Amino acid sequence: MFVRIKSSPNSPRKAVQLVESFRNAQGQVRQRIVRHIGIAKDAQELSQLQEVAEVAKASLANQAQPYLFHPEEIAELAVAARQRPPDPDEPLRVDLKQLEEDQRILVGVHEVCGALYEELGLGAVLRNPARKKASVRNLRHIVLARLANPQSKRFSVDDLARRFGVELSLPGVYRMMDQLDEEAVARLKNRARNAAEKLFKERIRVVFYDCTTLYFESFTPDDLKQNGYSKDLKFSQPQVLLALLVTPEGLPLGYEVFPGATFEGHTLKLALEQIRRQWAVEEIVVVADSAMLGQANLALLESSGYRYVVAARLKNLPDELKAHVLERDQYQNCAGESHDALRELDYGQGRRLVLSYSKQRARKDAHERQDALRRLTKRLAKSRNPTAHLKGGGTAKFLRLEGTGTLAVDEARVAEAARWDGLRGVVSNLPDQSPADLLSQYHGLWKIEECFRVSKTDLRIRPIFHWTPKRVRAHLAICFMALLLIRHLEYRLRLQIGPLSPAAIIRHLLTVQVSILRHRSQPHRYALPSNPSREAEQIYRASGLRLSRTPYRLPRV
Repeated sequence: MFVRIKSSPNSPRKAVQLVESFRNAQGQVRQRIVRHIGIAKDAQELSQLQEVAEVAKASLANQAQPYLFHPEEIAELAVAARQRPPDPDEPLRVDLKQLEEDQRILVGVHEVCGALYEELGLGAVLRNPARKKASVRNLRHIVLARLANPQSKRFSVDDLARRFGVELSLPGVYRMMDQLDEEAVARLKNRARNAAEKLFKERIRVVFYDCTTLYFESFTPDDLKQNGYSKDLKFSQPQVLLALLVTPEGLPLGYEVFPGATFEGHTLKLALEQIRRQWAVEEIVVVADSAMLGQANLALLESSGYRYVVAARLKNLPDELKAHVLERDQYQNCAGESHDALRELDYGQGRRLVLSYSKQRARKDAHERQDALRRLTKRLAKSRNPTAHLKGGGTAKFLRLEGTGTLAVDEARVAEAARWDGLRGVVSNLPDQSPADLLSQYHGLWKIEECFRVSKTDLRIRPIFHWTPKRVRAHLAICFMALLLIRHLEYRLRLQIGPLSPAAIIRHLLTVQVSILRHRSQPHRYALPSNPSREAEQIYRASGLRLSRTPYRLPRV
């Protein structure tokens, strides 16, 4: 089996295929396509598709047989039988009047995401998986349930039985969660890193790092669940702090969990220790948000030998630097993806301060400020009591206390704030990259924000309903596994068939269903596949799986 690049003379597009040689009935050597990987429009896409093809080639070479579900369930037999090609010599004759539907099961998520689950080695996360087959099975189905319909563990057990034909025990699920200890999480992180490294020819040199908060449906704090600054504005509820590492392509590499009261800037040291401990790397560029910009963190990065690109808090700079930042006439016009003008200043100690100005961003900043001032003016008209308006908040800085004891908008402060419209900056110790390249690297940080959005919206990682720290950490490990699966699947599909959001991928996979029909007088059951969406067919083809609409008979049970 080999990777073939096929092109046509009149088109720049190139097809990437997995091909194998065989001998026909006459003994002649021929070639057949095992899997069509995708169409590349340029050299960069061609390189990425070749990397995906090599991973698929290695996966197929290591498969002694196609993945089958456990045979104890009729639903699982139906899924397994779907992946076997039909026997043309075995006609299917049955009296339709003797058939009645026994159950209807959803199979798309379990087939596609289940195959990827095994490919990434997630089935071996638990210690001694051969001896803990029930826990391994429970973990797999709970992770897939998190993708298909993220709810509580109790709801997931019921939903798996009702819609997916999978019977789990809720106490068994909790016993499995108790086995997701520190060693299991360490194996999970290793598999996440290995899965990303297999897709790229070069070693991963750039990682994105950021934190978010996850709240609980509980008001009782402990050593892990603590009140702190909540990004969901749930200040009265305990939370945990979740730190995430991803590649520039948005593939998860690892995560850490911290008590909810932890300042996110203090988490960087542990993240760097994790990178150093688990990765044999010569150079890593850390890209992070402004919460990581502190003299202690910059010194930590430099003393550890890391390069970095970190967002700058321009209004917190020394007065001398702030004066240079506001010199608009010193910026050089340089239209780019996220800026109209650039300037670079010396930040001291070998650090560079790269500044950018964007007209579009300036209009957005002005609009948001004016909108906030309109709301503030309405509140002042209703009540000029100082205590009602000076309790923090972004607009409190625009107020002044007049001699009569009332509040008014300070126009001088509003004008001062307007001077900063459209300005952004990053601090870096990379000596050779251009200012535009540094900004481009930083703006890739939206990939990690997208991971947080997928986790919170599509996977419903919060609110967290578990109480004990051990179960909380196990829940976050399950959610990370689901995130790992959907981001890898999304990345591969984007290269092969085009962009599909995680929600769209799951929605189309849920259209792949099978009706189990029982014969009233004979001990036979039959499977009648549904008519899936066109996108579901593309997802199956890109994953190297069969998707047939032909009815078939199940093995006897």
